[in-house]
Amino acid sequence: MSVLDAFCAEAARLGEVLGGLSSSDWSRATACPPWDVAGLVGHVVTTIARVPGMLDGVAPAAADVDAVGYYRPDERFAPVVDRARVEGGQERAALAGSGAALAAEFERTWRSVVARCAAAPEGRIVRTRHGDAMLLTEFLVTRVVEVGVHGLDLAAALDLPAWLTPPAAAVLTDLLLPTAGAALDELGWDQVTLVRVATGRAPLPPHAREVLKRHEIRRLALSPAW
Repeated sequence: MSVLDAFCAEAARLGEVLGGLSSSDWSRATACPPWDVAGLVGHVVTTIARVPGMLDGVAPAAADVDAVGYYRPDERFAPVVDRARVEGGQERAALAGSGAALAAEFERTWRSVVARCAAAPEGRIVRTRHGDAMLLTEFLVTRVVEVGVHGLDLAAALDLPAWLTPPAAAVLTDLLLPTAGAALDELGWDQVTLVRVATGRAPLPPHAREVLKRHEIRRLALSPAW
């Protein structure tokens, strides 16, 4: 499946979950403080809502960053930028006015993103808000990260089983550990466990450190310090 298929599958599943939440669910705390469920969903909406505007912009002549490079540790993860992320998610949630309205906004947004990306020419290059020139397909990998990894956070906050879809799990696994097949067999893990551990959503068992290092797991800026 393409990365757009993976984004579509994961966003659709998240949309189903959000559509079934009670009014009290939206105020539950998450493992991404100070966001509650509403604030975290507001952040996810904000991150995917950037795509149409990027497609409206002038296409750079060539890509200079891939999805791995996008997560390099530079000013994009500085405290002032992180603070803006937090406030942006909270503001979007507040502007929506209710959890139901925020769920509807998420639904409209991700469907618009899929339609715009499906209509884009092959090899389309976009400019990110950080100034990177990226293939649209590579940038979409980062949007699968947003929807998929924060979906794990939302599942935990809502006391629900993780719903990471197989297409999204495959994209995330390939980003984090291209040779994951052998490593997962050796560790006895599934892809969801790998994603949890590699993004700090689950502790790293001592015996796994050397295995992951030997298989050359990618240490992205969003990865924990082991």
